Amino acid sequence: MKPTILDTDTAESFWDRHWSGMTRPSSGTPSAALERLVAGRPAGRAVDLGCGRGDDAIWLARNGWQVVAVDVSQTALDTVRRSAETAGVGRQVTCLRHDLSTTLPDGPFDLVLSMFTHTPLEFDRTALLRAAATLVAPGGLLLIAGHGSLAPWAWSDPEIQLPKAQDVADALALFDWNVIEIADHPRDARGPDGQVAQVLDSVTALERPFG
Repeated sequence: MKPTILDTDTAESFWDRHWSGMTRPSSGTPSAALERLVAGRPAGRAVDLGCGRGDDAIWLARNGWQVVAVDVSQTALDTVRRSAETAGVGRQVTCLRHDLSTTLPDGPFDLVLSMFTHTPLEFDRTALLRAAATLVAPGGLLLIAGHGSLAPWAWSDPEIQLPKAQDVADALALFDWNVIEIADHPRDARGPDGQVAQVLDSVTALERPFG
């Protein structure tokens, strides 16, 4: 199923429309890869690139991190801000609007997230991930999760190839970084009408060395 893209759409207008149709606040339930790979790390400064509704950002804040939540959609960021206040972590979450194809917030960060940063619009995801790597502080973690496969009800385009975790690592070419995880994990996804399908989450986690 292809999403509706208007001739006049920008990234901001497309994602504002998308998120305006999802009024549910953030649950604060983290992505599986985030919880698995970050739970044991000391809290510091984190950035969530393409934060959406803010589930990961709020989970991090609850666990002691200072979080910069970044999205192109002001509608999404307004939801993050309200959810953070409701969760009692409003002071730990800063919301910034950036079109990730052109600008990023100032680093460095101890944790840089790009969690399922996919879009049906024209977008160079590899360029974003390479830029994201420059924000990682020495000893910090770059955590990337993406769709390795899609559920039947999800947006899809047969012309778009979904990279696996190793494809992402190869494109980044950060050969001197420490590999924490490069793996494709099966997961049961639930659809809007209760459907269930197994999908793949492609996870690439790399730690920047000191020095």
